[in-house]
Amino acid sequence: MWLNYRNSNSMDAKKREEGDKVRLIGWIASKRVHREKIFINLRDRYGYIQLVARGDMLPTNKYELVKKTNIESAIAVEGVIKRDERAPGGVEIHLTDFIVISPASEWPITLSALKSPGFLFDVRHLSLRGPKSRAIMIIRAELLRAFIEYFLINDYVWIQAPTFITSAVEGGATLFPVKYFDKMAYLTQSAQFYEEAAICAFEKVFVVQPSFRSEKSRTRKHLTEFWHVEAEVAFATHEDIMKVEEELLYYATSKLIERVPNEIKYVRGDLFKPPEPPFEKIKYDEALSILHNKGIDIEWGQDFGAEAEREISKQFEKPFFITHYPVTARSFYHMNDPNRPEVTLSSDLFAPEGYGELTSGGQRIHRYEDLYEKILEFGLNPDEYKWYLELRKYGMPPHSGFGLGVERTLRWLLHLSHIREAILFPRTPTRLYP
Repeated sequence: MWLNYRNSNSMDAKKREEGDKVRLIGWIASKRVHREKIFINLRDRYGYIQLVARGDMLPTNKYELVKKTNIESAIAVEGVIKRDERAPGGVEIHLTDFIVISPASEWPITLSALKSPGFLFDVRHLSLRGPKSRAIMIIRAELLRAFIEYFLINDYVWIQAPTFITSAVEGGATLFPVKYFDKMAYLTQSAQFYEEAAICAFEKVFVVQPSFRSEKSRTRKHLTEFWHVEAEVAFATHEDIMKVEEELLYYATSKLIERVPNEIKYVRGDLFKPPEPPFEKIKYDEALSILHNKGIDIEWGQDFGAEAEREISKQFEKPFFITHYPVTARSFYHMNDPNRPEVTLSSDLFAPEGYGELTSGGQRIHRYEDLYEKILEFGLNPDEYKWYLELRKYGMPPHSGFGLGVERTLRWLLHLSHIREAILFPRTPTRLYP
């Protein structure tokens, strides 16, 4: 019924001619009274537009209804287009009809509440309607769309991997256990192993799905549930996969500038410049030297923590790779560098300006004997990786892949203070509600 009432939307209405009649459906984002006029900011899927209620254009009962209707009520309106440079977007709609579809109670998010991030996430089911949260989620949707486009344009096959798994891809200490009938299962940390199986059928594959890490890290860049964009490519070297990462990030960021520039400017105040490949590449040893010069004490062979990531990424103005991590700092499936066996053919892609790691990837071990020995070296049980090992017996080619964190990428692009802002309903060690 109500959809049939609408003949326009906030974006389309701004393009209409002076005097045109339009019908809109949406929510009252804000309302203020100025003398005999009531100004309403209407929100719909396409954005915001200003409505004006006047007693000389609306019947008395409708005008009084406008006065008493709370913000966030769902409404249907009819009105006449008026051009006014003082109005947001240069257009306002002078109402001739006003219908309350679904009334709202008194809105609990006050101006003082906006200063409390904790409270805003306690009522995330409501606060997500705010203009900043809304803009971030629209940008996020376009970012995911652009990632998917890149892979499809380049002939990747989009696959879907299980959420329930039996063995760790990353560290076993970060697995979430789940009772699976009479067995124990875990929530997936990564789709990588299943992608590796799939490349022997499809050659190039990707996934876009959530991953789960039981990390008790209370930093601005960690979530326990996050969205992962992962890809694996048969016959690809470490160098090949870094090129894919560069192209993917450049393509996606370019599309954001093209498609949602207004939302980006609203959130961060300006437009970022898509980072053009190639990106600078430094080896782990060089990164370690930079950190030592900055007074951060990390022994060779250790992975970089949040402080180290933040400090080293402050030294760059554009995304960059750190390559050739030591064997002890990488997972067991990374291939050792044949020219220097104590390091791996692996890399992390870092965002600049202190935002840290965006992706992790590298070349995988494709020979059965090498992978079996590596599993033993890491103190793992080969029986728990039986099917993953078995892949190496049946034509597994050299291959490489990576995983990208969607929320980390969005946090960097939009200069968000905390990663919680980059996902609709964040999950952290202390937050499971709403």
